[in-house]
Amino acid sequence: MLKAVPNIGNPLPQSARLVLLRHGQSVWNRDKRFTGWSNVALSAKGEREAEQAAYLLKQAGFAFDLCFTSVLQRAAETARIVLSSMQLDIPVQQSWHLNERHYGALEGMNRWPAIKQFGIWPILGCQIKFDAMPPRLTPDDPRNPGNQADYAAIDRNLLPESESMQQTLARFQPYWLEVILPEIRQGKRVLIVSHRNTLRVLMMLLDQLTPLQVMQQKLATGRPLVYELNYQGNGLRRYYVDQSV
Repeated sequence: MLKAVPNIGNPLPQSARLVLLRHGQSVWNRDKRFTGWSNVALSAKGEREAEQAAYLLKQAGFAFDLCFTSVLQRAAETARIVLSSMQLDIPVQQSWHLNERHYGALEGMNRWPAIKQFGIWPILGCQIKFDAMPPRLTPDDPRNPGNQADYAAIDRNLLPESESMQQTLARFQPYWLEVILPEIRQGKRVLIVSHRNTLRVLMMLLDQLTPLQVMQQKLATGRPLVYELNYQGNGLRRYYVDQSV
């Protein structure tokens, strides 16, 4: 269930805009592998997409005061390329709350081997149903975030072994309400560089989408999506930045 937007800080200015950017193509996007929290690099195409995103933002006259991104390399590197290309020296806040949806035991697998191992419905179901989880990791699996040094400071009970989209929303929404939205309310120009499913649940919040609608949302890699927000932090309209250039 979506939480109400709290009345925190000042109301949003009339012209408040938020830019969402899905990271450029990763090497596992290219190879058609389930990626999730696996920490893989951008492909050469992904690096070019990040540079193109920066060019489009500069052409449209955008600048930013603050950037949020995940702790995963492909998003952090996209943010670094964009800000460097735009010659912006601004704070970048990284958080695991902005990580991609965790694909559990599917991570690193191609679709057909995954279907052969787990069956078609566990694979298809988690891609079309908002509350369906991929097969879970075992506690001793090295892919389990609880076994990785990057997450050693986080309570293991908070770390996923697999996530539905519903669980991804539950993990992301408090960070949006308590950390990102207050910065926008203070007039900060914010860029969020994250992942397909994490950004889709944010779109769900901004546009008040149903679970069925959010599962149908498309989001291109390396193409900045602009939201104009009202004083409550809801989306008034959205458009890709190259549609305004």
